[in-house]
Amino acid sequence: MVAPLNWGLGHATRCIPIIQALLDNGDHPIIASDGPALALLKKEFPSLPAVELPAYEVEYAEQGENLRLKLLKDSPKIWNAIRQEHRLLQHLIIDYKLDGVISDNRLGLYTRTIPCVIMSHQLQVLSGGTTWLSTQLHLHYIKKFDACWIPDHQTTPNLSGKLSINTDSSLHKVYLGPISRFKKSGENQTAYDLLILLSGPEPQRSILEKKLLHQAKDYKGKVVFVAGKVEPIQRTEKKGRITYYNYLSTDGLQKAMERSRVILCRSGYTSIMDLSALNKKAFFIPTPGQFEQEYLAKHLELQGVAPYANQDEFNLSLLDQLENYAGLSIFQEAEFSMASLLDDTFSSVKENSDPIPNSLST
Repeated sequence: MVAPLNWGLGHATRCIPIIQALLDNGDHPIIASDGPALALLKKEFPSLPAVELPAYEVEYAEQGENLRLKLLKDSPKIWNAIRQEHRLLQHLIIDYKLDGVISDNRLGLYTRTIPCVIMSHQLQVLSGGTTWLSTQLHLHYIKKFDACWIPDHQTTPNLSGKLSINTDSSLHKVYLGPISRFKKSGENQTAYDLLILLSGPEPQRSILEKKLLHQAKDYKGKVVFVAGKVEPIQRTEKKGRITYYNYLSTDGLQKAMERSRVILCRSGYTSIMDLSALNKKAFFIPTPGQFEQEYLAKHLELQGVAPYANQDEFNLSLLDQLENYAGLSIFQEAEFSMASLLDDTFSSVKENSDPIPNSLST
């Protein structure tokens, strides 16, 4: 079972190459999540079994400085969802005859019954003055899994900077290298001057959409605008020089990215890996109050890779700064064998697994 967290679309989209690798390996993956993340994976893999998991119901504050307070207020809902999915997992193991779990930051999907791994680049969870506490809370759950798959390089230069570095010897770490659903095709035709690619939880996604749609009306070049709203029907609208999509499939989004001169998007880690896979130039707008995205944007700017600006301060004229940056072409994508990965990670822990119970009480 492959189960990404529904927190924006990044966790779901970076599970696409994992699911595809499982299929190529002759395995039988089941997808599990909730909300837009589950909807996206069902569109990408319509023939696979799909399971709805308890929703964490993560929402961002309208003011970035209030994000920590908002997450603190929402924490009882999050912990409750973690407990619910942990209890539900035992039923899913029996119902679907699961042999293993690959969780992308869903913290309750661990058990001693079958091997379970968690995929996360956050071995340090930045939260300002409470970074030590948030990191220890996250590691508390990561250590319940048999291994942590880290989608980045173990050595520098890397994409995630200090986020994926942790020297705790009790962690079973497996560095995959950066992963992406995209493979560079060699497409050289430029059809758009700018791709605006939105993602992330509400209400910040909608706030940025409104701001950028207003500014893009005066942009002199051709713009493709992908709103990042996974809806039952894909919609396309022409608004002057702007071609607007509510969302794009993997194939459609790759074509849009490869045919765009520059890309404007959030500095979410999955977006960074996708841009790296396609060797693109990008300008980042971190989600307000999201310490990880703010750190990643600064990390890449310091390396001369990409510029960034805060959401309130951004205007399209800042895109001129891109001439002074190298773009995300200096990093190599992951090269891993799913068969070897499963053998190395799962086989060593099967002997220590608890037996599957014949029945479970509800």
